[in-house]
Amino acid sequence: MDLENQQRVKDLTEKHGAENVVVIVGAAEAESAALAAETVTNGDPTFAGPLTGVQLGLRVFHAVEPEFKSEVDEDVYEDQVGMMEMVLEVDEIIEAMKEIREEFTKF
Repeated sequence: MDLENQQRVKDLTEKHGAENVVVIVGAAEAESAALAAETVTNGDPTFAGPLTGVQLGLRVFHAVEPEFKSEVDEDVYEDQVGMMEMVLEVDEIIEAMKEIREEFTKF
């Protein structure tokens, strides 16, 4: 997650409260998705951005996870994510996101 997006997430969380923020990531690889998820839950593990040492504890999901997919209009999902879902390692991404949530959040 780049530094600008870290600041956006931090600002939105301060404005709306962590209980009102959900982060949806769309990284193409499980490792990148997990890094973004860890950043918005436990703080920036690279110690380079505004979320260094900031544990927001936000709920975070990947766009291909069933929890997100079930909340989106089927036609919109297919139009916006469907093609990528066919080429991504969906199972690996889902497992990586689950591991981050289990380690760093209470959701």
